[in-house]
Amino acid sequence: MNEPASNFDIKSFLKNLSSSPGVYRMLDAKGEILYVGKAKNLKKRVSSYFNRQHEDAKTQSLVEHIISIEVTLTLSEKEALILESTLIKQHRPRYNIVFRDDKSYPYIYLSTQHKFPRITTHRGRQSKEGLYFGPYPTMSSVKTTLNLLQKIFPVRQCEDSFFKNRTRPCLQYQIKRCSGPCVGLIGKQEYRQEVDHVKLFFQGKNQTILKSLADKMEQASERLAFEEAARLRNQLMALQQLQEQQAVSVQSESNVDVIALSEQHGQFCVQVLYIRMGRLLGNKTYFPKVGWTESRTEVLMAFLEQFYTTGLGAKSLPDDIILSEDVEVEAALIEVLDEMHGKAPKFTCNPRGSRAKWLEMAKLNANQALIGHLVAKQNIQERMHRLQEVLKLEKPIHRIECFDISHSQGELTVASCVVFDENGPVKKLYRHFNIEGIKPGDDYAAMHQVLTRRYLRAKKENQPLPDIILIDGGKGQLSQATAVLKELEIEGILLLGLAKGTTRKMGLEQIWQVDKKLPLQLDAQDPALLLIRQVDEEAHRFAITGHRAKREKKRSTSTLEEIPGIGPKKRQALLRHFGGWREVKNATIEELCKVNGISPELAAKLVAVFKAD
Repeated sequence: MNEPASNFDIKSFLKNLSSSPGVYRMLDAKGEILYVGKAKNLKKRVSSYFNRQHEDAKTQSLVEHIISIEVTLTLSEKEALILESTLIKQHRPRYNIVFRDDKSYPYIYLSTQHKFPRITTHRGRQSKEGLYFGPYPTMSSVKTTLNLLQKIFPVRQCEDSFFKNRTRPCLQYQIKRCSGPCVGLIGKQEYRQEVDHVKLFFQGKNQTILKSLADKMEQASERLAFEEAARLRNQLMALQQLQEQQAVSVQSESNVDVIALSEQHGQFCVQVLYIRMGRLLGNKTYFPKVGWTESRTEVLMAFLEQFYTTGLGAKSLPDDIILSEDVEVEAALIEVLDEMHGKAPKFTCNPRGSRAKWLEMAKLNANQALIGHLVAKQNIQERMHRLQEVLKLEKPIHRIECFDISHSQGELTVASCVVFDENGPVKKLYRHFNIEGIKPGDDYAAMHQVLTRRYLRAKKENQPLPDIILIDGGKGQLSQATAVLKELEIEGILLLGLAKGTTRKMGLEQIWQVDKKLPLQLDAQDPALLLIRQVDEEAHRFAITGHRAKREKKRSTSTLEEIPGIGPKKRQALLRHFGGWREVKNATIEELCKVNGISPELAAKLVAVFKAD
């Protein structure tokens, strides 16, 4: 099997992956999206990345950088296509093909302001007066829809300039695709009836139209007008084909949150779908920590209270909230939301039509996410148990803290601390430490400082201590940890150092212990080593993230601060105008002069400094 990054258990992931259609997102160690794809069968498609060696260097590189995969289940492949397009445009993943024209989704446009309205395709801003139906995944699907619509509703599609200058019917009239309003072959009222049928059709209110066509078809058959009956039959079939609804994108002006709850083995998962203006913009998964006595409705009610008062939901309150459980929302919560936002959303639990499909999709994703969560949790617990066996510990391991150091040639040193428990990473306990007052590049002093600061505070505030402290480094770094714990008079913590050697190849790591003369070396696939490697790589990732943020912050301010004539207000004006330090640095003299307070002389000075930097 073609293996991804070492701490991603692809076999367990694929074993529990659904075979439903959906979208998958492949992420790297930084949590950034590498690739977004769609599939009719998620399990089959995702498996294809790992069950063979790829000749394509791009795909091989992608697989080697995958650290995790997120999935969103949909109800059809069409919905997966639309969601995939949305995510690619939003995130622009490194391994996706991204079209640079940045066009929006195509719509069908009906120019209702005209005496004889026109129906056509539309892209871009919806600034013209009229009605917009869609969006559609591709322009070809729009053209196919228009072609079928012409068979049912003979509404013109020609340009206004063409329409105004006609003296006789065009070919569209001859093949019965237009009613000929340009030369007066249909009256305004009769034409408006066809236009009204188009509106009703796109609004989903087409049962009346279907019944009318069916009645006319039967009447034609009774009159033995079989050719006309066949034409009406074709129209009826075309209309039935077009009336299929999409769950991912439905024409609507309302904003909706769809919340589904899933429960297995005492564990809960809450899935939230964000529907804005009828389009699915994304989803988010939550795993609340609860006891054994809470009911489903209690868990969901507690989530609603926290999510919409202090959580993400408080920042963007929707018009409607669809729930998977029949929960009686407390009046107090509604009053609070009304006071906070000047409105209170409508809560429903038995939606119909497209909203019922949204809820079904949310339930599918909640169930799938919970299965993956339980498997990941089980893997962590199994690995911790194996590490306990390897280290011959009497007590189970409940908490591991790991430290790493990151800097650029000794400058802007940042240390990281990450925490793992039986459920995996506890990200709310992650911490960055800015290291100062040491000799540049002295990693030993940096490790001594971060450990002292971390555990001196933990001791003063009586914070819980870890069972294991993992240090990124060998005996030298481990001696610093030993000295710190001795100085602080902290006992009962096992110290481990992970040395990667000069080759830094996975599987050749050495695990150093304080009282052992020789390091422990485990098999590359030993669950204990996989856990240690996972924790260490997370600490390394988090340290680099902190260092890069600090370095970028310095780059975005230090140069500007050193230029005479550029004070705080002008720095702020430059960054606000261009959006970032990189854009300021790449600006021309003419572009810089457009910023309030920047003269041509000062702009020239800025460009000269940037070139020399």
